[in-house]
Amino acid sequence: MTLLGTLGVAVIGAGRMGADHVRRINDVISGARVAAVADLDEGRAAAAADGIEGCTVHTDPAAAMAAPGVAAVLIASPGPAHEAALLAAFERDLPVLCEKPLTPDPASALRVLAAEQRLGHRRVQVGFMRRYDADYLKLKRLLAEGAFGRTLMLHHKHRNVSTPPGFTNAMMIHDSAVHEIDVTRWLLDDEITSVRVLRPAPSGAAPGGLGDPQLILFETAGGRVVDTELFVNCGFGYQVTCEAVGERGTARIGDERGVFTNADGRWGTGIVPGFVERFEEAYDRQVRRWVEAIRRGEVEGPSCWDGYAAAAVCEAGVRAQATGERVPVDLVERPALYR
Repeated sequence: MTLLGTLGVAVIGAGRMGADHVRRINDVISGARVAAVADLDEGRAAAAADGIEGCTVHTDPAAAMAAPGVAAVLIASPGPAHEAALLAAFERDLPVLCEKPLTPDPASALRVLAAEQRLGHRRVQVGFMRRYDADYLKLKRLLAEGAFGRTLMLHHKHRNVSTPPGFTNAMMIHDSAVHEIDVTRWLLDDEITSVRVLRPAPSGAAPGGLGDPQLILFETAGGRVVDTELFVNCGFGYQVTCEAVGERGTARIGDERGVFTNADGRWGTGIVPGFVERFEEAYDRQVRRWVEAIRRGEVEGPSCWDGYAAAAVCEAGVRAQATGERVPVDLVERPALYR
């Protein structure tokens, strides 16, 4: 059923990502408006909602979902709060865009999966925004068309300028490598079956106790091998690249973005400082397509199954990180709703 009028969205979480999504819905995309904002910090929610006509402010996510005019939910609160917010949205049968992670661990993700299946239809799109990046979309098309024959390997790089205080080795997997986990499954249309983590001598710029950089090796059900270099305190910028190696050729994205210059004895392009700048257009496209799908009466994009699978691979990755061993990924049978 096609939705008439403007889609009212409740944004849950008004931190960096939530506030940016409020701005995006209010100023960038069409067909939607921010009808409510919720955050445990009422002042932060009020700041995000400031100037938006008719937008109500809440400290309780369920109250925001019950606010007048709300027909969809965007969850951008911390991961441990996602399960409760998702279940509250299911009680109202509201479509949801949930920032990654779906939930922080496979057990809670399975509970969400079971609750959505009881509804009998999909309600959740998980916010793996790389699937909406123009370069990744082009690479996906090339691989799906078989432009280079069967894909044999993927090589990922994921580099950050620095990490915030308190960043841990487990967060290397849950907060950084999770993107490579999802995009690997999506590009190859193949499940990851095992993880191994190699930890070279840490960089001098790595905070005490953090093994940085790390090299992660994935194997897939289809016999592919995928490596990911994580270097989250590289000091010089934010870089994300992916190279696909096929039977008859290769394709790589992420090396060059923006204007290429030659001046003052130097050549090259600039390096963006962070993920928001690098993937700004992908975030815009993701939210725009989410709104368009809802207005058509549909839910598309990464599903609860994708969120669960990513959580299961992350769990195996943390074990592999701690033990140095190859750790298998255990997945339940994929439910019919997600096939």
